[in-house]
Amino acid sequence: MAQRTALPLRDRIGSITSGTLAWIYAALLVVPFYYFIVSSFKTNEEIFESPLALPSSIDLSNFTTAIHQADLGLAVANSALTTVGALVLTLLLALPAAFALARATGRLGKIVESVFALGFLIPSFAALFPTFLLAAALGLFHTRTFIVFLLPATALPLSVIILTSFMRTIPRELEEAASMDGASSLQVLRQVYLPICVPGIATVVLLNFLSFWNAYLYPLILIGPDTAQRTIQVALPTLKVDAGTDYGVLMAGTLVTLLPVYLVYTVLQRQMQRALLSGAVKG
Repeated sequence: MAQRTALPLRDRIGSITSGTLAWIYAALLVVPFYYFIVSSFKTNEEIFESPLALPSSIDLSNFTTAIHQADLGLAVANSALTTVGALVLTLLLALPAAFALARATGRLGKIVESVFALGFLIPSFAALFPTFLLAAALGLFHTRTFIVFLLPATALPLSVIILTSFMRTIPRELEEAASMDGASSLQVLRQVYLPICVPGIATVVLLNFLSFWNAYLYPLILIGPDTAQRTIQVALPTLKVDAGTDYGVLMAGTLVTLLPVYLVYTVLQRQMQRALLSGAVKG
């Protein structure tokens, strides 16, 4: 049996240091999440007296209070409606645009791609007043419909850049073979590019889901406090009041907003990891 060679001292120190830092980073992520979970089952007194201790009993009254007090059930439905609608519209716009840019070989394609990249330089709050005027002019102020159309506009720069990078890695021979078989451009996109770009699409969906679900400023201004249309991020702060906030109820409501994010990440994380690994290998 071959003997294992001992690692040099420098490599062992580096391995121990990186492992220690990884565990510290994991603790920084896990401890706040643990605090949210246990606090959602406690009263204010229990939270302040023993913040990290386990709850004395599993009582769901904080969750029922949060759901009824802020009408979180309707708010979650509104957030899901606007998020899904915005995601579908983003993909319908970003996929053809990325397909065209990936196939472009002239200077015009580079200019258009640079224009999309300029979208990263525009801060979201800078467009707030023009967006407000546009919503009022279209008669869509205080409606979810305008949010569904607005959110994709904020997500297109990143979405197009990511999808274009993925589509450029696809061999042009596959497209030429499909074209020789009589496939149209739409069929090439649907049958050749989309199946190969699934990790990139999953990355775009996950990143945009987090952005759309956590959007606060624009839904607050454009939809307002209307309980029938407000999203979860607008409804959640109503649980905090000046005359004594019940932090257990607030934590329970916050946990409700985190569950959809966790579920979506669990479903898409493997595809996103494949996207990162393929990008690292090809880079």
